[in-house]
Amino acid sequence: MKQQQEPLPLRHHSETLNGITLHFVSQGLENDGPLVLFCHGFPGLWYSWRKQLPVLAEAGYRVVALDMRGYGGSDQPKHIEDYDLDQVRGDLLALLDHLGEAQAVFVGHDFGAPAVWNVALVASERVQGLIVLSVPYDHDYYGRYGVGHRGEPPPEKKPSEVFAEYAQNSFLHAHYFQQVGPAEAELEAQPEEFFRRIYWALSGEGDLLAAFSQGRPGMGYLDVLPAAPELPWPWMNSDDIGYYAMQYQTSGFFGPLNAYRIADRNWELNARYLGQRIETPTLFIAGEKDPVMIMSGESAMDFMQWAVPGLQQSLIVPDAGHWVQMEQPEPVNQAMLRFLGNL
Repeated sequence: MKQQQEPLPLRHHSETLNGITLHFVSQGLENDGPLVLFCHGFPGLWYSWRKQLPVLAEAGYRVVALDMRGYGGSDQPKHIEDYDLDQVRGDLLALLDHLGEAQAVFVGHDFGAPAVWNVALVASERVQGLIVLSVPYDHDYYGRYGVGHRGEPPPEKKPSEVFAEYAQNSFLHAHYFQQVGPAEAELEAQPEEFFRRIYWALSGEGDLLAAFSQGRPGMGYLDVLPAAPELPWPWMNSDDIGYYAMQYQTSGFFGPLNAYRIADRNWELNARYLGQRIETPTLFIAGEKDPVMIMSGESAMDFMQWAVPGLQQSLIVPDAGHWVQMEQPEPVNQAMLRFLGNL
């Protein structure tokens, strides 16, 4: 595709879609390349893709990144059940309809990963390709997508029950977040400190797993997360942290934390897709030091090979943690462009 000569403007949009107002940004919508739709996780925003959007737009693609429902400039529905995967999928498909597109390449990171996996399962005709970062297929707190591929029975315990068992002896953020109120109060009181600590702990230079191993029941998240070094870091500066903190101060943490509270509901919904596999062309990218990859282990990658026949490449990026697209944007962007060029 033809390279652009001038930087393309980043445009902000707010549209009523699927019954709520969604904020999203676009770059290069005047291009003639395929639409690429970016979905962040927690604690993210559209801004989590700031190092990808201009690169893909300059290469001729039409790029859009949302504030997912509950985050940033998008609406924050008041009921936990409003955040399940059916609702999130409805947002993404409504955005495609609004943009007049039959298909898009969906990109998902963290909780954005199960969102785009889900779209490929339920509405594969709308998905030209998948680019998934950091969360292997079925490692999504829900554990129901592919169970049964070797005859195993579905798990009997709901995610919240598993969280509670683990939290009897140690701190677990997924359990701490289940109750509405305490986590919101803690994190909304010190948003900049939280973002510094969580972004560092999950990075290739941090050590979230060691912090969790030292945590105890009854602690708050900031009791567990170690202090972060002074900014700037090579991949993050004080303006970046300030933007996240400002957006979360405005919208609050209730919506984002519902990604954890909806786990049981999604676990039940995903029973519909037991044993179903994904044929969509897929690129998987993760940091070598990502705690999610370390916890999920090689078995998760083996399962993804079986469950996603469309998987074309798994790129493990050295010296990167959970924020691979921010920590090591060059190899991530190059891999994305190669994948998109081959579709």
